[in-house]
Amino acid sequence: MTGNAADNHPHHRRTTPGRVGRGDTALGGENVGHGHVESAEAILDKEYPVLDKGFVRLVDYMGGDQRIVQAARVSYGEGTKSYRQDAALIDYLLRNEHTSPFEQVVLTFHTKMPVFVARQWVRHRTARMNEISGRYSVMKDEFYVPDGRDIAAQSDDNKQGRCEEPVDQATQKDVQKRLTAGQERAYSEYEELLGLGIAREIARINLPLSLYTEWYWQIDLHNLFRFLRLRMDPHAQKEIRAYATTMFAITREVCPLACQSFEDHVLGSVTFSSAEWEALQEVLTEAAGDDPQRFEAAARRVGISGRAVDRFISKIKSGTQQ
Repeated sequence: MTGNAADNHPHHRRTTPGRVGRGDTALGGENVGHGHVESAEAILDKEYPVLDKGFVRLVDYMGGDQRIVQAARVSYGEGTKSYRQDAALIDYLLRNEHTSPFEQVVLTFHTKMPVFVARQWVRHRTARMNEISGRYSVMKDEFYVPDGRDIAAQSDDNKQGRCEEPVDQATQKDVQKRLTAGQERAYSEYEELLGLGIAREIARINLPLSLYTEWYWQIDLHNLFRFLRLRMDPHAQKEIRAYATTMFAITREVCPLACQSFEDHVLGSVTFSSAEWEALQEVLTEAAGDDPQRFEAAARRVGISGRAVDRFISKIKSGTQQ
């Protein structure tokens, strides 16, 4: 990796650099230091396996749900309220896209993934990252070989994806054999070039996209949610979905309330165009007939309650976010 060797060693535990001092306070007198989230502390540095040789681990975090509510309330100086009120505030902020309080929470991950996953991942440019360097280090003989059930033909209706059904087992084994042989050949030639004294930056250039790489990746919660919304979507490649799903499970330990709101209002939602919404309103109006209470009854059947029922009905009638 680039930078200071001690700071960038894959298993070096950073304890204090980068954390806000515990004595720092907000304008309203609330402590806004690193914060202590018991469930997050319990998983620091724990490796969560992903794919055949990869992993994700949380190496540091700054703030949690309390940081979000403190940041939201700092403008008028009110302190932390009850758990229920905090949950309602976080839900309101996320539902109405008041994003800046979520930017106050920062997470740092150490991840190991195939290069082709990393190249999709790095398209999210709102993070800070430091990747292992093939110019400074000899790359490890570690390559991704997909499980047979994940080997499928090209989709007929999705130019960038595979079919849902895998190929037959004989073809699966043949593909795995071909991939493994190519990886072994490429790495053997890489080692031979290094043995000849060829520079690492030249020797590495024929290594395939299946090679595993590692990096430290730091991002605020708002932009992490944007990453997760795209990479947990069924249209994303299965391999990067596996990483996103694992990261969401980790993030839930840091900010359970925010993650629940994200799951309710983002992951479980869909967007309609204006024309689609107009058509949907017509269908809904016809279905309800002269009994608008049918909307309320339907809402309660799926677990919507309290003021959320009123918001639901108002959305249907007005077509605007409530």
